[in-house]
Amino acid sequence: MRISELAERSGVPLPTVKYYLREGLLMPGAATSATSASYDDRHVRRLALVRALASQGLPLEKIRTVVDLVDDPRDDLSTALGRAIAALPPYVADTGSDSPRARRVLERLGQRYDPRSTAVAQLEQALAALEAAGLQMDEHRLDAYGRHIRAIAEVDLELLPTGSREATIEAAVLGTALYEPVLTALRRLAHQHLAARILGLGDPSASGAVPARPDSQERQ
Repeated sequence: MRISELAERSGVPLPTVKYYLREGLLMPGAATSATSASYDDRHVRRLALVRALASQGLPLEKIRTVVDLVDDPRDDLSTALGRAIAALPPYVADTGSDSPRARRVLERLGQRYDPRSTAVAQLEQALAALEAAGLQMDEHRLDAYGRHIRAIAEVDLELLPTGSREATIEAAVLGTALYEPVLTALRRLAHQHLAARILGLGDPSASGAVPARPDSQERQ
C-alpha cells in the first residue's frame, strides 16, 4: 500500500506518519521508485504500537527505546522485557539502591526477583510514598494483593503470544502500558460497587448509573 493508504488504514494523519518515519519510530517501506515506497500490515501494527504508547504520555525517546527493542531485542527475552518495561512509567531515578521496603515485601510473598529490576525500584518508590503519607502495607493487605496479583500475572503470561520474540515483547509492553489503567479503573469501580452493596452508600437510580445484578446472579 502507498503511504497515503497506510495513513488512512491506520487512522494516523499523514503528516504524523511521515514524522514517525523521519524519527525512526516507523520502519521504512520497500522502495518502489526514487520517491515512493510500499507499506504492509507490519507498518499498520507498528503505527498502532506507537500511537498506543504515545496515548499513555510516553516521551519520544522512551517510545524509541521500546520500538528498538521490538525490532532488535539483542538480549535474552527476560532482559529485553526488563529494558522495555524500564521505558514505561512510573519512572525512577535509581535502580541500583538496596530497596529495603521492596525486598521485605517480595521476600514475604516468596517471589523470585532481580534486585536490579526497574520494577523493584518502582515498588520501593511506591512503598516509600505510602510511608511518607503515614500509611503502610500491612500483612493482611499485602498477602491479599500478592495472591490476586499473581493470579492476574498467570493469566497475562498464559495469553502472551510466543510465536516470535517481536510478538512477545510487543504484547508484553502493550499489555503493561494499556492493561494497567484498566486494572486501576476496575479496582475503583469495585470499590464503588462494594460501598453501595455492603455499606449502603450511593443510589444508582439517582445518579443514572446502571444497577448491578442481584447478588444471587453475581459470579462468586
